[in-house]
Order: sequence, then C-alpha cells, then structure tokens
Amino acid sequence: MGAKKRVGILTAGGDSPGLNAAIRGFGKAARGTHDMEIIGFRDGIRGLAENRWQTLDSDALSGILTVGGTILGTSRDKVHKMMVDGEPRDMIPTITENFEKNKLDALVCIGGGGTAKNANRLRQAGLPVLHLPKTIDNDIAHTDTSFGFSTALGIATDAIDRLHSTAHSHHRVIIAEIMGHKAGWLALGSGIAGGADIILIPEIPYSIDSIADSIKKRAESGRSFSVIAIAEGARDVEDTKDLDAAVALVKSADNATAKAAAKQHKASVEASHRDNAFKVASSLEEATGLESRVTILGYVQRGGTPDANDRLLGTLLGSAGADLVARGEYGFTVASQAGEAVPVPLEDVAGNLKTVPVDHPWIAAARHVGTGFGD
Repeated sequence: MGAKKRVGILTAGGDSPGLNAAIRGFGKAARGTHDMEIIGFRDGIRGLAENRWQTLDSDALSGILTVGGTILGTSRDKVHKMMVDGEPRDMIPTITENFEKNKLDALVCIGGGGTAKNANRLRQAGLPVLHLPKTIDNDIAHTDTSFGFSTALGIATDAIDRLHSTAHSHHRVIIAEIMGHKAGWLALGSGIAGGADIILIPEIPYSIDSIADSIKKRAESGRSFSVIAIAEGARDVEDTKDLDAAVALVKSADNATAKAAAKQHKASVEASHRDNAFKVASSLEEATGLESRVTILGYVQRGGTPDANDRLLGTLLGSAGADLVARGEYGFTVASQAGEAVPVPLEDVAGNLKTVPVDHPWIAAARHVGTGFGD
C-alpha cells in the first residue's frame, strides 16, 4: 500500500449554488473511496497564499449538500498578481512553498473562468492541479454546463414571471437586468423560460429603434406592456463598435507602454457603457410613451439553496475529480459533456469564453415564438 494522499481544495471567484455540493462530492469520494486526507483553504487563493486551512473530515462534509454559498469562503485574487500591502505581488512561489509545507499531493480549485486561469498558472509552475467549473454565467469553455447555472436560471425565471403582473397591471415596460457581462446564457434562458417579450444579450447588439418598434406593435395589438430581459453586458450597436475598437487597440499594441494606454482606454469605454438597463428604460419611455422601470436582480441570482441539477452536477464533477487524483491525473478541468464527467486540458479552458452562438437553438426557438432581440 502506498502512502495516503493528502489533497487541498479551495473555492474562488463569486459564490455560487452548488459549491458545497462539489466540495462534498470531492471530499466524500476522496475520503471514502480512495482513503485520502482533505484540507480546505479558507477564502480562495488568498487563503492558499496565506496558508489558512481547515481539515475537511466527515463532520465538516456532513449536511452541506443543500447549503448555498461555500463553507470555505472565497476571494477574487490572482496567483500572479495578488494585492499585498497595497501592491500587486506574484504569490506563486509562496503558494508552491505552502503546497510543499502541507505535504500535499494535489490541489483542487473550484471556480469560474478566472479560477481556471489561476489553476493553469499553477500548473505551469509545476503544481498538480485540477479545476472544477463553477459559474452562474455558464460561460466556461468545453463544458456543457457549470454548477450554479441551473439554480440561477430558476431564480431569474421566477423573477421575470413575477414582473409580468406589474407590467400588465400598470401598462409599463419592465426591464429585468440579469447577470452576464460577456455571455448571455442566463438572460437568454430565463428570458425564454419566463416569457420575456424582448431579450438583450451581449452577443446580439441591439437598436433602441428596433426595440421601440416591437413595443409599439404590441401596444397596437392591445398589449400595452412589455417585459424585457437584459444581460448586464448587453450593448447597442454603437457601443459595441466602440468596445470592439478598444479591444482591437489592445491587441495591436506593440509595446508595454502602448498596451497599458490601450487597456486604460478600454476600461474607460467599458465604464461609459455601464447602467445600460437604465439607459434603455429612459430611451424607451421617450420613444414609446410607456412608463419604463428597471429591476436589477443582482446577487439574489446566485444566492440560496442549490437546485437538484446543481447538486447532481456538483456531486458528479466532484467525485470524478477524486478519481482523477487517485489515478495521478492532473492539469485538467473536470467538464460536463453529454452527461458525463470528462477531463479537458486546462490550457484549452483557461482564457477561453463560451458565448452564445447567434444561431443557437434557444435563439431560434425564441424567434419562432415571437421574442425580439432588438436587432
């Protein structure tokens, strides 16, 4: 018999339903099936760098399947650029030292796209790591879905359902702002499921005139109200051109000074495009004569008890991660593909974004039932 493996696990990035299910799935499989020791680092990458951890024994893993958030806490730190005493510092050497100090055989990082990048940097530094995909945005490459998405989808759908009654009663345009800076999966899915009349997502630039025309046609047919689902990253045609030009400027910069200036310009452009839901409401009120109101769902979308799908997915991917560690297979994202847990090389996932294809079946279905996209 070989020595018992000792594994560290952490959760990073935004909190999400299903994180505890994944911790439990990995921990119970690792302990019960593979006889491993598990420790959990507190507050994500920061806890890893500061060597703050707790033992994840059977008591710690018990009763957490249905609990929202994460029992380990989280943070949005970057391994190569963590703020320490007000200055960004490369913490990879410190993390490597802590890994060795704790006599770990592997590190499991649970999180979204930023966490995949962190895990990949640690892989490049020689650490044996795995990544479990979490995000309500459903934008992680090479996985069909990520835990957190299903619960958030249900919450956002329920909110849109409830907004219909106010929109109808007061003859208003009600705009529900839904999370999703760069990918519109959540706004698209909840918009369709909630029967939104118009859905605005980052992948399809919108025109206020087009949206106003749709609302006027509804009013002419006797439906003097509309419900709009808008992703927080949705932009109109002109704003999209501005941002595309700023991104191209960053890519074309040929030296550090130019790149820094280009990134600063890009950040300025992005900042000028914030609060688009309120801009849409104001423009539509002026164009249609209908009162327009905005409801921002915010953190409600990623809070509370995970639904059955996210508990299942967290358990599936977590337990599959334990099997990979037992076999000594590292450097992967444990993805969900066609209902199975599949290891995908981290370098294929990190830095890639899964956006909504404009010819996706959900979009086609929405258009068939008369949903507008503002294009």
